[in-house]
Amino acid sequence: MSHAVTVSELVKRYHPHAPAAVDGLSFTVERGEVFGLLGPNGAGKSTTVGVLTTRMLPTSGRCLLFGTDVVARPARAKRLLAVVPQRQNLDRSLDVRQNLLFHARYHGVGRDERVRRAAELLDLMGLTDQAGQRVERLSGGQAQRVVIARALMHAPRVLFLDEPSTGLDPQSRLFLHHRIRELRERGVTVVLTTHDMEEAEDLCDRVGIVDHGRLLALDTPRALTEALPGGTTITAQVRGTDPPTEKAEEAAEAAEIVAALAELPGADSAEQGPPARGTGAAAAAERCFRLRTHKDPSVLLPDVLRVLADHGAEPVGLSTARPSLQDVFISLTGRELR
Repeated sequence: MSHAVTVSELVKRYHPHAPAAVDGLSFTVERGEVFGLLGPNGAGKSTTVGVLTTRMLPTSGRCLLFGTDVVARPARAKRLLAVVPQRQNLDRSLDVRQNLLFHARYHGVGRDERVRRAAELLDLMGLTDQAGQRVERLSGGQAQRVVIARALMHAPRVLFLDEPSTGLDPQSRLFLHHRIRELRERGVTVVLTTHDMEEAEDLCDRVGIVDHGRLLALDTPRALTEALPGGTTITAQVRGTDPPTEKAEEAAEAAEIVAALAELPGADSAEQGPPARGTGAAAAAERCFRLRTHKDPSVLLPDVLRVLADHGAEPVGLSTARPSLQDVFISLTGRELR
């Protein structure tokens, strides 16, 4: 088979009369690819991974790992895959090396081979000095690295990572990203779920964005961002000289500014952004507006300043940025809380 992972018309309902958690989802993951599965809470990511890793049965559809049907041949599928959960589940009664060796023995790896692999993976994950420590004495970053090393002990061909950087400090996060790239170079296929758009943009060869159990987009991060209308975003942080006290008046004034910005020649769209960060009366009076444009942003900046001045809004910050994967994600899945 040419694909590491194949998902075909996957449907999963937890109750016959309930809406489908996964609703006809189809995608493939190439061999040796880092693939990101992105979506809001409740979008169907965890359910999809649950079916792929044999933890739950689909209602219909088919999932293959290197041509092995995960429903028809779950034992073989388990030998092909490994899962790194968001919350570490190491055996606290064992030390670091013993956690690795026990896992390999469970998967039928011979004694000499598992000892060799444990030494290699402890070195790869920077854990050689902690090999004899009990896991409760490890930091969060060290424990995460042990979980990944343990998952790799039976030489899986597909590694599933669930929110791999959650709770990690910047140094541990950077180290983990380097290791994921090394695994890709070794030919391991990596499928990760994450809410960190920067992480997905940095690590993934391709990403699939899902919502309500359906695939909304699938491509490289760069292709997805380049396809977003408006090649550049101009962000204006403003403070009104005499801000309205009533919410309705404030909303009306913001709508007028958005409409005026959207009418500028070269503007593709305009919107009010999230409230300014900070505390106090000054921060409370500040608002943010975004304008997307396909033109050189320097051409539009004078017009943006004019619109703000016409509405009595004092600019306290201006910035420009190319679209990000987060912009794509929000444009496809919306801004409302789930």
